[in-house]
Amino acid sequence: MATTTLTRRVAAAPPLAPLAGTARLVRLALRRDRVLVPIWLAVFVVSAAGSAGATVGLYPTEASRVAVATTINGNPSFAALYGPILDPTSMGQVSLFKLSALGAALVGLLAVFLVARHTRAEEETGRTELLGAGVVGRWAPLSAALLVVVGTLVALALITAAGLAAAGLDVVGSLSFGLSWLVTGLAFTGIAAVAAQVASTSRGTKGLAAGVLGLAYLVRAVADGSPNGDLVGLRWLSPVGWSQELHAFANPRWTVVGLAVVFAATTVALAYALVARRDLGAGLLPDRPGAATAPRSLAGPVGLVVRLNRGSLLGWALGAALLSMVMGGLVANISGFVDENSRPFFEALGGTQGIEDAFMAAEWSFIGVFFAAFAIATLLRLRGEESAGRAEGLLATPLTRRRWASAHLLAALGGAVVLLTVAGVFGAFSTVRATGDPGWWGTVLGAAVVQLPAIAVVVGLTLVAVAFLPRLAVGVSWGSFTLFLLLGEIGPLLRLPTWLLEVSPFAHTPRVPGETVSVAQLGGLTVVALVLLVVGLAGYRRRDLAT
Repeated sequence: MATTTLTRRVAAAPPLAPLAGTARLVRLALRRDRVLVPIWLAVFVVSAAGSAGATVGLYPTEASRVAVATTINGNPSFAALYGPILDPTSMGQVSLFKLSALGAALVGLLAVFLVARHTRAEEETGRTELLGAGVVGRWAPLSAALLVVVGTLVALALITAAGLAAAGLDVVGSLSFGLSWLVTGLAFTGIAAVAAQVASTSRGTKGLAAGVLGLAYLVRAVADGSPNGDLVGLRWLSPVGWSQELHAFANPRWTVVGLAVVFAATTVALAYALVARRDLGAGLLPDRPGAATAPRSLAGPVGLVVRLNRGSLLGWALGAALLSMVMGGLVANISGFVDENSRPFFEALGGTQGIEDAFMAAEWSFIGVFFAAFAIATLLRLRGEESAGRAEGLLATPLTRRRWASAHLLAALGGAVVLLTVAGVFGAFSTVRATGDPGWWGTVLGAAVVQLPAIAVVVGLTLVAVAFLPRLAVGVSWGSFTLFLLLGEIGPLLRLPTWLLEVSPFAHTPRVPGETVSVAQLGGLTVVALVLLVVGLAGYRRRDLAT
């Protein structure tokens, strides 16, 4: 009788609401992102406000702004890479032209990573299934992720607008620029939500969404780089192009925000429809069955780690090749477009040793920091395998911790070497082809080589964090990277003290070409990197595994 009554009560229980538990999941996501999100918000806001603040005093007159805008718009390579300056008289357009399309694409990338982190990654680790055993509806995880991501993007837009206004730009234009970033972020939030239902892994989700982002940026680049603007209409096919079509600081088109909201709502609705059509933990794309036998390359830790990171490395290498191919056109044309009014702008990019050398040195300084991000992400896979519980099974075999960590180190540093080689070779080829001067081969390849010691220091810091602060390793690693990025890109513009700028290992990297290569500097960075790597390996070998 008791069993029959219990059965009736269970059968009569009302179905769980699809959004049940959303508020609790939002609070959980906010707690998990309490360090990561503020760091990234700081990067975007400080970059925009710092760039604006440094440029306001550089071009005080309308004539000076028109001159530099004419220089930039007259170079198709600049237009393709960063987008044109739509209003040459606007201080906001001139000071933020490098952060318009490129900044919007990075905001879209942030949205992709956050959506994947709070949807597919949670399913992949089994946490969604565990939470789903409680009072959590089918739509709650996706809804919580979208609320957190959209809230982050809105906060980014508003804080950026406030920072630009504080830097001396007009309030309406500042708000329109913040909304231009929001437009692209909202679009790729929806795209990432759909990708999270299609792919079966977090890496697959980010790969699909990032691929769409890369295609959108390429379409925008083709539109802006077309002769006489013949293909400028293609910008409407790209969510990155929408950020430019909003015309921040140049008679803003507020209706573009509505377009982005409609697109995001449509893709999000599609994502909700797909949630009901798949099983928890599965994607709509079927997993490919593995081979019956493993290749010999997977017999050791190095082969396994290379296999885990090969897709990421290939994507980075392709991006490095495409971006470095643009470099030659930029260098070949930059000196011919520089006049006395715009000369301070280009000299501020990298020194006073010559416009071409200064520009090349500045670009390689950024590339070195950029490739350090790949090395950090690759080495943090060591911590990811540990927190997911897979490292425990591997280390129960004769595989030692030192060999396992060394394999990840080899992948991080070896991958950085591959990227520097690709960028150096393609950059040198494009520069020699555009200028006709074969001397650029040695110059560009030398600029690539000198970036490696600083990258090795960053890798060493990441390994030390994984070894001694495993639960904080992600925050410490990316926090250090953010600090180095801001010191290198914004520090000189803000005239920060020399001792503070030299906290970054990249401050000790020779600015090649244009500066004498110091063996002592490179040797010092190499010694610091070796010490950090040895300490990190020793610490990882001695501590307990942490979840």
